[in-house]
Amino acid sequence: MPTILITGATRGIGYGLAETFVNAGWRVLATRRNDSADVPSGAEALPLDISDPDSLSRLKQTLADTPIDILWNNAGIYPDKGLSLDELSDEQWLNAFQVNTIAPIRIAQALAGNVAASERKVMVFTSSIMASLQRYGTGAFAYRSSKTALNMAVRCLSKELNDQQISCVMIHPGHVRTDMGGAEGDIDTQTSVRGMSDLIKRITPDLQSQFNGAYLNYDGTRIDW
Repeated sequence: MPTILITGATRGIGYGLAETFVNAGWRVLATRRNDSADVPSGAEALPLDISDPDSLSRLKQTLADTPIDILWNNAGIYPDKGLSLDELSDEQWLNAFQVNTIAPIRIAQALAGNVAASERKVMVFTSSIMASLQRYGTGAFAYRSSKTALNMAVRCLSKELNDQQISCVMIHPGHVRTDMGGAEGDIDTQTSVRGMSDLIKRITPDLQSQFNGAYLNYDGTRIDW
């Protein structure tokens, strides 16, 4: 039975991913910051505050040598949705970098050995098309810049882990109708999750050269940097 670990699995896209992989017969390790938050039935809830190094250390100890076929860094925040630059505080902007950029890379660093010990050897990072330097727009300074920085960090990580046959993939889930995406989203959670999960399940070490460092849309099309 393959194993996937998903951060931010208590709502929205993360919850949908966890539910989809449970239904596909995978072992699903679903992290949550709050012990009272629900994860899908059949998933194994694990505590993790992604911004707390001690919490990550405890998770690493809990997992020990457990192979993880797919590590999905999904948790993220959009602190300046609907805010002007004047309304965005430095503290909010820095927190966006902590959660959206630094934490996913530290999690990947901590669990790289678990992923390398698996059969599929995949790390996924939920990014955004709003991180593309070719498709920049106005507003969302904290969200855009933190996701762009994540993309660069993942590209660096893809080089670091290349010899271990690990594929590091950045994926845009689409403009999804969730709490983060808003009611104006173009697609529903099911469409996004189905596209992403079908795409990521195709990746094996034999296809590393095709996927490692790739920046993809949920439907598999490539996004320009």
